[in-house]
Amino acid sequence: MDTLKLKILELLKEDARRSAALIATMLGTAEADVARAISEMEADKVIVKYATVVNWSKVDDEKVTALIEVQITPERGRGFDAIAERIYLYPEVKSVYLMSGAYDLLVEIEGSSLKEVASFVSNKLSPIDRVLSTKTNFILKKYKQDGIIFEDQEDDHRMLVSP
Repeated sequence: MDTLKLKILELLKEDARRSAALIATMLGTAEADVARAISEMEADKVIVKYATVVNWSKVDDEKVTALIEVQITPERGRGFDAIAERIYLYPEVKSVYLMSGAYDLLVEIEGSSLKEVASFVSNKLSPIDRVLSTKTNFILKKYKQDGIIFEDQEDDHRMLVSP
């Protein structure tokens, strides 16, 4: 991938609302080149979606998010892919990652209650062939996501001391 496209991706990752004109100005290049590069990356599925990062704790929303560590036995000929596909097709699943370490897959799910998440794990995830074990971790509070700090940082009100 060329340098222009990489720079465009970095700028869009910081703020997806940036226009092709603004990006062109920031990079010192022609707007048409930026627009063409963005169109190509969208067509090639390099840019998959433009999203908003929401601090859900500021909204009166009672969503429960869990990260589930899953140990599995890989399927012959397809490895982890077939089982990962079965899992990511469930609508409550937000993300699935192949991991190194103590477990194989990390599954992020969202539900309306702890009971709903527990039901997903016991009725849908655990019974899948080749799933050996699961460990559910609930997210209690998000401090930072995608490089964005959610906490309101207090100003330092201490007096300056000089020697």
